[in-house]
Amino acid sequence: MGSCIICGTPADGAICESHQQDVLFEFTGDSPEQLTPGRYYKGTVDGFAEFGVFVDIGDRVTGLLHKSELDRRLDSLDWDEGEVVYVQVTGVRDNGNVDLGWSLRQSEREFRGKLLDDPERGAVLPDEADEADDPGGDDGDDADDGSQQATTDGAGASAATEAAESAEPEVDSDPEPARVQVATLSDRVNETVRIEGEVVGARQTSGPTVFEVRDETATVDCAAFVEAGVRAYPEVDTGDFVRLDGVVELRHNELQVETEELEKLAGDEREAVETRLEDALRAEARPDDVELLADHDAVAAVHERVRDAAETIRRAVMESRPVIVRHNATADGYVAGAAIERAVLPLVRDEHAKSDAEYHYFDRRPLEGGDYDMADATKDVTQMLDNRERHDEKLPLFVLVAAGSTDESRDGLELLDIYDAPRVTIDAGYPDEGVADLADVAVNPHLEGEAGDDVTAGVLGANVAAHVNPDVRGGVAHLPAVSYWADGPEDYVDLAAEAGYDDDHTDALREAVALEAFYQAYEDKRELVTDLLFEHEKRDLAEHVAEQFRQKLGTELDTVEPNLSVRGANGVSFTVLDAEAFTHRFDFPPTGLLLDEVHRRGIGADGAADDHVTLGVDEDEVHIRSGGRVDAREIAEAAREDAENAGIAATGTRDGSIEFLVGEKEAAVDAVVDAIGERL
Repeated sequence: MGSCIICGTPADGAICESHQQDVLFEFTGDSPEQLTPGRYYKGTVDGFAEFGVFVDIGDRVTGLLHKSELDRRLDSLDWDEGEVVYVQVTGVRDNGNVDLGWSLRQSEREFRGKLLDDPERGAVLPDEADEADDPGGDDGDDADDGSQQATTDGAGASAATEAAESAEPEVDSDPEPARVQVATLSDRVNETVRIEGEVVGARQTSGPTVFEVRDETATVDCAAFVEAGVRAYPEVDTGDFVRLDGVVELRHNELQVETEELEKLAGDEREAVETRLEDALRAEARPDDVELLADHDAVAAVHERVRDAAETIRRAVMESRPVIVRHNATADGYVAGAAIERAVLPLVRDEHAKSDAEYHYFDRRPLEGGDYDMADATKDVTQMLDNRERHDEKLPLFVLVAAGSTDESRDGLELLDIYDAPRVTIDAGYPDEGVADLADVAVNPHLEGEAGDDVTAGVLGANVAAHVNPDVRGGVAHLPAVSYWADGPEDYVDLAAEAGYDDDHTDALREAVALEAFYQAYEDKRELVTDLLFEHEKRDLAEHVAEQFRQKLGTELDTVEPNLSVRGANGVSFTVLDAEAFTHRFDFPPTGLLLDEVHRRGIGADGAADDHVTLGVDEDEVHIRSGGRVDAREIAEAAREDAENAGIAATGTRDGSIEFLVGEKEAAVDAVVDAIGERL
């Protein structure tokens, strides 16, 4: 019984079962049956055929690497006969034929160790095999050995001393490696390099410790190994600045540096590296002063805020800080969130060598309630603290889209603020006083004194995306038109048309996204939303989903129209929908979207929709639609005076909703109607 050379656990030989595929084996046997399927072996190319490559495993065993096992075409394989290669034995047939599989690792350096596959002793270290072949050393006479040893210990001692004294001191002939930038490592595979930068992440695997090191150009994983599962360089943590020497390798088609020496910098050396990175980061993160997508006064008023938001997002990517986009689970929220996602993902892929980096450094999480409340914030904080504790991950940047402007989000933002998690809000809704101050950057036209009534979150999100990554500007130019349910500004309609999206197409996109936003509202549906919004050739998909939207909405409108009631107060007309009694609850469309459509169409109203107020009454809540003329907080304050026992409280500001106690429903609705009538 031995112990595994990787994890140290007891093993039948030098490797445990779980690490069989992590080491390279050299076969010492002479029969195919002595091979162990699943292991990786060193071999030499014996010849080529139309169907694959013959590889010698050891001296007397040959296997076939079929062309179907290759990760490339056979004619593009750059192997020569006699060349050393590395393959996996996938099976040995009854007739002795050996089936081989492809290995991504094509150098000994890429394996975590080397063993001999000895038919008699199993998996053994090479030096153990040497000892077994020559256990006693020289077979000469023991007495002679003793006398010779005595001679060496006596007369030869002075000669040895003299030789040692006259020997020249050893000089290290290996010069220090030159410092290089991480962005150039793809051109330096198998070279020893030096990089200087900040440790932006550290994780302990079952084998090496992996440090993510960022310099002024990019980020790379650096593996340091002292013992399986044991933390290498425990004095180095996230946020430290280091100098690292190592060999650049390509593992599973991803760049990695095998660390040979790692030094934590301090004093002037740390300051020099930190300053170099900060200067480069600031210069690269600040987007150019590019034009907005269209001439729009309300958006022009927040142009600098758009640039500030884009800079904050770009900087988070460069700092290896995860970006979490939290957006309202509506068509407008999905459009805005998807625009930012479209801009950020390419930057993440460029910054990090790992192929799955976009799933680690970007996440889009819809908000079912439309506000960033304590439930949402508690979930996010719990997850971010867990990631910091377990993976030494930086606290993420939270980007709140079509949310984060009202008191309902105040507690959630304050919780993030306690932990110093950076925050950006992008919203077109009317804000409550002081909430915007809880964000590092707040993009909202109302904060600049602009009415912003003709601005959507989709417009703001698309403009931020174009500043985050100018390469996607043309790809998001149609999104502002998609975000308007009615009366989209002509400039945005023209932009969409120039991109190949006519009115019918943008209508279909909006309706399709609205329907999909309702189902599994807590999921990002990344691939489906991408297909709908950005894959122009998949227009049939949008049309198919949009047709379902129209059918479901039409059915519900037919249901509610005969059951609408009309009432008045102080000269103001009201269309009232008893949503609890006359809608199919928990099915599409949700009350808010249905009420929007009733108000837009002016159903049940005498005159244009803008001249009346539409109310949707649920079991304990009344939703208000008035074209932005009604401030729900003012109405709630006045209504409380008429219905003191109704527990009235407002949610949101302009055209928000008002909650009440179920048992006081009639009194609460009457008080709300009277309060609105008095103020319009």
